[in-house]
Amino acid sequence: MRDIYSNVLVKASLKPVLRTATANGASVDRVDGANASMYQDALVVVNSGTVTDGTHTITIEDSDDNSTFATVAAGFLEGDTPPALITSNDETVYETRYTGGKRYLRVVTTVTGSPSTGGLYTAEVVLSRPRRAAVVHP
Repeated sequence: MRDIYSNVLVKASLKPVLRTATANGASVDRVDGANASMYQDALVVVNSGTVTDGTHTITIEDSDDNSTFATVAAGFLEGDTPPALITSNDETVYETRYTGGKRYLRVVTTVTGSPSTGGLYTAEVVLSRPRRAAVVHP
């Protein structure tokens, strides 16, 4: 099947909450347990709502074993790597393609500046091109 629904799976890493503190997003497994297929492409989408104070630095981490994560090297990222989210660049969508080969991904936000109200944003990982289609949606 060549339609988008059969070839793409979206998983949340940072769920939408008002953030005033540093947080590790949920890990995303690039192997789909439903059909044991490794997704060949991953796109990290950060959707920034309103940021009222603080500096919110977004990083993408990967791991082979889902326990030891490290920041992804710039050579494995393409596109709009999010800058530090602040009041002057909020309400923007950033898309970053991951080209590395690790199985697990997560998005991390590091919050500085002692914000009182913080920022609202999310991060999802869009998995595509499964080696074995079609995608089984939960």
